[in-house]
Amino acid sequence: MIILESHRAENLESSERLSDYLIGKFISIPTRKGIKKAIEKGQVLLNGQPGKTGDWVQKGDYIELKDIQTQAPKAYKLDLEILFEDEYMAIINKPAGIPVSGNQYRTIQNAVIGVLKESTEPDKLAWPKPVHRLDAATSGLLIIAKTYGALNRLGDLFARKEIRKTYNAIVVGKLEGQNKIKNPINGQEALTLFRALKSVPSLRNGHLTLVELNPITGRTHQLRIHLAEIGHPIFGDQLYGKDGEVFKGKGLFLSSVKLELEHPITGEKLKLEIPMPHKFKSLLDRENRRWRIRETEK
Repeated sequence: MIILESHRAENLESSERLSDYLIGKFISIPTRKGIKKAIEKGQVLLNGQPGKTGDWVQKGDYIELKDIQTQAPKAYKLDLEILFEDEYMAIINKPAGIPVSGNQYRTIQNAVIGVLKESTEPDKLAWPKPVHRLDAATSGLLIIAKTYGALNRLGDLFARKEIRKTYNAIVVGKLEGQNKIKNPINGQEALTLFRALKSVPSLRNGHLTLVELNPITGRTHQLRIHLAEIGHPIFGDQLYGKDGEVFKGKGLFLSSVKLELEHPITGEKLKLEIPMPHKFKSLLDRENRRWRIRETEK
């Protein structure tokens, strides 16, 4: 049996139903609908026994998500940039517009099959598995596990907040300096650090600002929600953006550009960094140029 993720109910003040408590607790199943399906399929173990949606979770309970797939997904052909790979794990540059996983063929989960080298370790997974999620519209660095040991230890590192992730985003409006956003999301603690890097004038938006983001917690859509809540939604965000400021067809201007972590097996310090997508600079340059042209025509 392969355990994909595990969770200890340590900060529970009062008992909650299993189907409610698990929302946002498993990286690979962020939604209520997904949690209910996983429970119904027998994927969720509560203290070693198959859980039911109506079971009550108490403080100290141990919950596991097991893998019930026995057949590898069909490989999806996609040209992937591999930035790091060994016997235990890989780190790829995920293209924007493709979901990490899900009940569909066109996913990163399907794309890494046959692209990454098969591990020779005795605890190798039947096929490589993404360890965390990026929204379909988000590009950038994504960690893939190739062995059972790496999968579980990487999950522990994420749970202990020992993997530092850095994103670049372009947001609507003018942001300055650096600060933190601590607004809860769905009743759960959420913390994002941000630092403004560059602002340019924009005819339509007033200003656009390139920012650096560090999510300390990992709530679903955390960065998108937090930036929107302070009045600076991410450019191109059709879900949380303001009416009249959403630009269709340009995609979401959010990318995971840096990962810092300790290798789950060897202990090696890993630090991988990629440039922000070219479209970020193109957008800033274009908006700045259009504003300057308008100013000279006055």
